[in-house]
Amino acid sequence: MRAEAPPEAPPPSYVPSFGGFVAGHARAGRLVVQPRMGFGSPEAMRRGLLAVRDADACAAGTITLDSYTRVGAHDRAARALATGADLNGYPLVAHTVQATLAVVDGVVGDGFPVQVRHGSALPSAIVRTALRCGLTATEGGPVSYCLPYSRVPLADAIGDWRTTCELLARTPGAHLESFGGCMLGQLCPPSLPVALSVLEGLFFRWHGLRSVSLSYAQQTNHDQDAEAVAALRLLAEEFLGDLDWHVVLYTYMGVFPRTARGAAALLEESVRLAVATRAERLILKTRAEATRIPTIEDNVVALEEAHAAALRLPEPRRPAPGPDVVRGTEVYREARTLLECVLDLSDDIGAAFVSAFSRGYLDVPYCLHPDNRNRARTFLDRDGRLRWASVGRMPLEPPPRVQDGSGTAPESTELLRMLHWVRERFDNAPSGPRK
Repeated sequence: MRAEAPPEAPPPSYVPSFGGFVAGHARAGRLVVQPRMGFGSPEAMRRGLLAVRDADACAAGTITLDSYTRVGAHDRAARALATGADLNGYPLVAHTVQATLAVVDGVVGDGFPVQVRHGSALPSAIVRTALRCGLTATEGGPVSYCLPYSRVPLADAIGDWRTTCELLARTPGAHLESFGGCMLGQLCPPSLPVALSVLEGLFFRWHGLRSVSLSYAQQTNHDQDAEAVAALRLLAEEFLGDLDWHVVLYTYMGVFPRTARGAAALLEESVRLAVATRAERLILKTRAEATRIPTIEDNVVALEEAHAAALRLPEPRRPAPGPDVVRGTEVYREARTLLECVLDLSDDIGAAFVSAFSRGYLDVPYCLHPDNRNRARTFLDRDGRLRWASVGRMPLEPPPRVQDGSGTAPESTELLRMLHWVRERFDNAPSGPRK
């Protein structure tokens, strides 16, 4: 005879506003830093959150979920817990609500909100559980957590994300971050991830969200990244100006430097980019990324170093570029073209996504998901800027011929060089490059 599960405790009557927390620090000129951290056991997860809360940094907390929970294999996560096996994140659905409430009790508050990061194409069960635990901030998106991480049909992901958004929209203080600006960021010219981030923001708004964030992942050239964040900010003002929104920047998500010196230089470069572009939040990696799973201590060191660097760096010497300047950049022009093309397909943004990918009007290079055409190709120019070698059927100007041959679609050897370009650049620089 099965023992009855104990009754679940009700969620907290009050939860802090993630968007409000970030906005308050932005008004005071402070950059919010955040780790990507998750542990299988409630005890370790609580220790991690407490360490982040108590770090000498302006930090938000993170509960990153494990790979089983990401794909809905909650039974396998439960078996792993029962056998004491290591998990690469927190199995939110496999744990009882009481266990998670005990993790966050006395930790989460106005001065320390926590975001659930999951990586799931079908996140509604995860979000339902998170909300029962008083965790109202999460991230992802119907495209950005479907195409790179699953084989779930895009239409199915969109349906589940519609349910997820509606769950969040009924929750006071809920916040949802688009992962669209991180789509294979190390191989994708920035106009496409910028457009996807804004489009997912529009999807969130369409289904009732009022507090959102738009992402962008640091890529291969500081100046191009700065143009991309400026374009993202202007497009957010133009398309999402009625919402509470902010920009979240990610430290480079590709192959990380192996040396401590190179990793530290890349981390500081991401802080420099966040300060220069006035991004409100920065999600960090650690110096250990290339060699092992970071510990709690690794994450705290990264947070404190980033916080100190943000305080040390001077305010941007030049004022933010004006709208007319931003509208003249290649990133803005291409991203706006993609946005308008998708929005012209249907009044329902979910249907527009499906149509755009089926026609190749949106096409993520090197992404093997069955619903992605995978005709677009890219290359790194001599300055380390990501360029289109082929635009497939996207409504963009075909790339001009490059006389030295660097504009051709890369073969496997060149593709590997592109993937390792940032690692080699930072590992081999005497004191870390500053472009």
